[in-house]
Amino acid sequence: MPITPKLSERPRILVVGGGYVGLYVAMNLQKKVKAHGGIVTVVDPLPYMTYQPFLPEVAGGQIEPRHVTVSHRQHLKQAELITGRVTAIDHANKKAVIVPAVGEPFELPYQDVVMAAGAITRTFPIPGLAEQGIGLKSIEEAVALRNKVLERIESASLMTDPVAKARALTFTVVGGGFAGIETITEIEDMARAAVKKNDRLEHADLRFVMVEAMGRIMPEVTEDQALWVVDHMRSRGIEVLLNTSLSNAEGGVMQLINMADKSPAETFESDTLIWSAGVMANPMVRSTDFPIEARGRVMTGTDLRITGEDGNAIEGAWAAGDVSAVPDVTGGLPDGTCVPNAQHAVRQAKLLAHNLYAVRYGVGRVKNYKHKNLGAVAGFGANKGVAKVMGIKLKGWPAWMAHRGYHGMAMPTFERKFRVIGGWFTALLFQRDTLQISNLENPRGLFVESASPKPKA
Repeated sequence: MPITPKLSERPRILVVGGGYVGLYVAMNLQKKVKAHGGIVTVVDPLPYMTYQPFLPEVAGGQIEPRHVTVSHRQHLKQAELITGRVTAIDHANKKAVIVPAVGEPFELPYQDVVMAAGAITRTFPIPGLAEQGIGLKSIEEAVALRNKVLERIESASLMTDPVAKARALTFTVVGGGFAGIETITEIEDMARAAVKKNDRLEHADLRFVMVEAMGRIMPEVTEDQALWVVDHMRSRGIEVLLNTSLSNAEGGVMQLINMADKSPAETFESDTLIWSAGVMANPMVRSTDFPIEARGRVMTGTDLRITGEDGNAIEGAWAAGDVSAVPDVTGGLPDGTCVPNAQHAVRQAKLLAHNLYAVRYGVGRVKNYKHKNLGAVAGFGANKGVAKVMGIKLKGWPAWMAHRGYHGMAMPTFERKFRVIGGWFTALLFQRDTLQISNLENPRGLFVESASPKPKA
């Protein structure tokens, strides 16, 4: 291995991933561990965490993109930060292989490790998906999606070819879970506002298509609420295709199939394909010597310690969030583990920090994770939503307020809460922002054009 960069030689708690779990674990432990002569080291490819439940509102222009991210440097001042990836873990020897953003890979010793690598977008081998699709798992994707939708609307307003115009104004979302429903309704709301400002287009020119392979959407809410959501979406002109799947997207031609008999369904052209068909545990966990269960997650006990095949805790190894199979004693997934969502992640992170500190330094007692799901909230654009909170069903404006109230409180750090809520108040005064930022993919284009030699007249 090449020479290791100059890093702390203190006993190390290595946190793999700086997302929701990694951020909260590090924030809760950094000062305490430092007082005991140790160090918390966070390794993540990005210098910030992203509050993913707000990505649909970022894509819809309701929230400033930077406000849904939390800077590691700003809030983890007592921790050691490494921008890079953990590509392998040898827990038997308590060493991890780090690939930094710049430089050569190196080995990093540790005393305890916290697996908090989160989840990635789950995809399938559908022809054309990689070339045509875009996910909604990162702030960069949300910003790119917002700009693409607005660019297609503006460009279509000048098109004379009806086929090309229809293709540009057709927006397809695959996946009828919370993320997919919130995304298509937010961008439909934004597109409606953008078209209203453009006298060359009408709302009827827009087409939104939701494709869902199951027979219903949003399994987290009751069936009658799910039916109401479908009716609500259709009342806004959104096509909801249930028991339908995408089989091919090559060249921007969406080929759908009926899931019942696998027969061909509708075929249409669309310039914008948004993939929101679920997530899977970060595959980096397979490059460890920890046991992995059927869903690809690290086997984890109710005390959030990683367990061996025999069910016994592995010393110095912890996990929480989407990458862990934590038993849900109140009832969760069919296999009895916790649903991968922010509600579980934030609570597990805080308990993990408490338990790790108790085991490592003998302060406090180890507790088991038990949290009954309080419900679910979803926003469908301004003043619209659905929710089930502690058994109470809400829809419309009350559900939208519950959605904003819950996620506003769940947003990490007071500083970021203040920025997000301040942005909401600004939107109330000045309505939704439909400004498109151009040339993000080629920001040097204008400069290169100006600096290039010009041909003589």
